[in-house]
Amino acid sequence: MQIKRIDLKRFNALAAHTRSPAAAFVSQELDWFANEDESLIATLMLDTIDNDYVGVILGRDEGGRFRCIDVEASIPTKDDAATWIQRTIAWHGRDAQRVFPQGDKSKPLDFFTPVVSYEKMHPSFAKLCQSEAFVPARRQIAEIMPYYVDVDGNFIEQFQTSGFDARLWELYLHSYLVEEQLFLDREHDRPDFLVTKYGKSVAIEATIVGRRADKPVSYFKVAPSIPESEDEVKRRHDDEIPIRFGSPLFTKLQKRYWELDHVKGLPLVFAIADFHDDQSMTWTSTALINYLYGVKHDFHFDDNGQLAITPLKIEKHKVGNKEIPSGFFFQPDAENISAVLFSASGTISKFNRMGRQAGFKAPSLVMIRVGTHHDHDPNAHLPRPFKYIVDESSNETWAEGVSMFHNPNALRPVPRELFPSIAHHTFKDGQIHSVLPEFHPYASFTLNLIAK
Repeated sequence: MQIKRIDLKRFNALAAHTRSPAAAFVSQELDWFANEDESLIATLMLDTIDNDYVGVILGRDEGGRFRCIDVEASIPTKDDAATWIQRTIAWHGRDAQRVFPQGDKSKPLDFFTPVVSYEKMHPSFAKLCQSEAFVPARRQIAEIMPYYVDVDGNFIEQFQTSGFDARLWELYLHSYLVEEQLFLDREHDRPDFLVTKYGKSVAIEATIVGRRADKPVSYFKVAPSIPESEDEVKRRHDDEIPIRFGSPLFTKLQKRYWELDHVKGLPLVFAIADFHDDQSMTWTSTALINYLYGVKHDFHFDDNGQLAITPLKIEKHKVGNKEIPSGFFFQPDAENISAVLFSASGTISKFNRMGRQAGFKAPSLVMIRVGTHHDHDPNAHLPRPFKYIVDESSNETWAEGVSMFHNPNALRPVPRELFPSIAHHTFKDGQIHSVLPEFHPYASFTLNLIAK
């Protein structure tokens, strides 16, 4: 039997959702293995308490989840551990066994088998299922399905129909929280996630800016609209988009999640993504910041050539007869919301890239990512561009591009140490202060090229 080494990206794509966050307290993963058809995988770990090595063999249970089926501890050397892993994979795979029962009779979710008629399907769901360009996303999502808990009982129906964007955003958040090695509690139907680590817990409720009625999603590409004037772009950014963000955030605020018994006393985070139009989340994040804190920022270079930023207070946002006050964090009851989390990446393209770099691919698919990222030069006033071919050499994470905007009036601040991989933004003395990862993309789009 051929035993191969796999990289961490491939291992995570297959089994990240089965890993206990507690493992990181006592061990460090060093190497990863699989048999030829990947029905058996393994990890070699350093026991950081005893300074020796551990081998863990995983096989799929009745529901398709990778589970531990064999383990050996106190192995004196790394080479000995690798030898044990290769020998043990060969032994467990000797009869081509592909299922290793664990007595778990729970039925895993199947996102892709249609439960609605074709005419009711969301065009993005149909494209995900049918297009060769999204094979990596299908494979990646298929590996997550067995571990996902449907607390509402309607995830599959909504994922396939009008709730596709919202459910995909929840699935993205789930993957990010797993990557952050947080303990997840999905026992309650609201809020969506309770996460715990280091004896601290945070409640997270997901929401989205829904698609505009006049901009329905289409399976087919449509002709581009007439470019907007500079004044129209400014109007949308200064007023329309903040109002669009304000509507779901205000609706969630009225739910008063902080009064639920299992949420009382915990920081509460609203996680929001913008799906109001095609590619909308690639350019609306600054409008969200302006709305949350009620300020926008002007800049100039002083006599010494240094960048100077000036905050400008915003009182309100108005479109037609609709008017809302700016500054979500300063509204009544908003002190119960500890932070708002945002990402421009909770899309099919994210799952496609993560699947592709893990080795899930269509033979004729070439994927190119183009975008902008933060420039850490203190005098930079524009982001820097980037472009690369997405393949096994890529190292994107689920956390890339995620921002947490902290409420300066929060009754229960969010412990930042639970979310170390993302950007954190605070507000003090009328100014926003940001701490960002080394690579923090603001927006990107992915070109899927089919070479025939």
